[in-house]
Amino acid sequence: MTQSTAVEEKPCPTRLLPEFDRQLLSIAEWWKSHAPDRDCGGFYGEVSVQNIPRAKADKGIVLNARILWFFSEHCLYLQHHECADSGYRELADRACDYLLDHFDDREYGGAFWSLDYRGAVKESRKQTYAQAFCIYALSSYYRLTGSERALEKAMQYFRLIETHCVDRERGGYLEAVARDWSNVSDYRLSEKDLNAPKTMNNHLHLLEAFTALYRVHPGGEVRAALRNSIVWFCEHIADPHSGHLRLFLDERWQDISPGYSYGHDIEASWLLVEALEALGDGGLDRRYRPLALALGESCLREGVGSMGQLLDHFDFASRSRCVDAEWWVQAEALVGFLNLWQMSGEDRYRTAFEDVWKFIKTFQVDREDGEWLYHASLVTAVRTDQRYKLGFWKGPYHNGRAMMEARRRIEKMSIKNTQYPGGEQP
Repeated sequence: MTQSTAVEEKPCPTRLLPEFDRQLLSIAEWWKSHAPDRDCGGFYGEVSVQNIPRAKADKGIVLNARILWFFSEHCLYLQHHECADSGYRELADRACDYLLDHFDDREYGGAFWSLDYRGAVKESRKQTYAQAFCIYALSSYYRLTGSERALEKAMQYFRLIETHCVDRERGGYLEAVARDWSNVSDYRLSEKDLNAPKTMNNHLHLLEAFTALYRVHPGGEVRAALRNSIVWFCEHIADPHSGHLRLFLDERWQDISPGYSYGHDIEASWLLVEALEALGDGGLDRRYRPLALALGESCLREGVGSMGQLLDHFDFASRSRCVDAEWWVQAEALVGFLNLWQMSGEDRYRTAFEDVWKFIKTFQVDREDGEWLYHASLVTAVRTDQRYKLGFWKGPYHNGRAMMEARRRIEKMSIKNTQYPGGEQP
């Protein structure tokens, strides 16, 4: 492997900026057209790969929060580029109102896990992961609107987590509690997860949420929680020796994971840097920034497929890599490899970033019906194998964020700004 050239000595790929802009517009327009539930309020719980709504599907808080985050951030992005919001602010308002009017638990606080299609409570338990996404989204909405209601609710959820979900003896956050914030025996976020009291996924998205909250409310209590989150994540979840994250842990932080998740490794590699930069603690930054490089290096070394895609995971039992390519993994790989190129100046990360983007354009974008496929089509799209275009776990958060992050980072690296052009998909 040849020695790489520093980023500043290489021409920045500004030629890609119009492609990211067009794809971001395509994503936003798809969600604007297909997500709102005009009959029952809020947004549909599920829309098929052929854009057919499943009108009676349950509505999940994670999807609603991700929609709120996306349209809030998209409006901020458009403001930065002096473009009209084209009705996107209305969708951010709609998402915030639905969250606070229907998902918010006015008796015990926090957000319910799910509602039925009419907006009645279906599952009332409090997944800490879900509260994190509400904080993340409400922080963005506050940045967009200055809504004190949104900031107050974000802080309320934050304080409930700090009061009820922290392991005071060993550190870290518990995965779930009951509606009234009492203990539970089943912590699982989904059926495919292990019943573990502490998980990587929960801690990663709390890290993300506290970073966003600290940027809009930089008080001492949020700073302390962000610092704790960074330390717990880096000391117990990120493994500097393997360059991977420990996915499931018991109360004593003992690893019980069934494998590695390349998608989460690469996502964490850039979210950790974001958290360190927001906190501004030089000592922690020097101590933990190398972990970000280690996480990215493991993905480049072990997780890249033959077409440049990032594979989903490695399974310990079968000692094999899952060859599937899900939409969110490719989105996070795009940002993660770009971030690693910015950090290290090593051209192999630039190559990985550009290869992932080629894969996304070829196999992930649905050119028939818009948005991205849940599973990459590879050569021929098998549409019956797609779970949905919009659903409990699929929102505009990963791919929409990737387009905005890639655009912002490349723009920052370049001298010349380019105008947001809109238009057809790349």
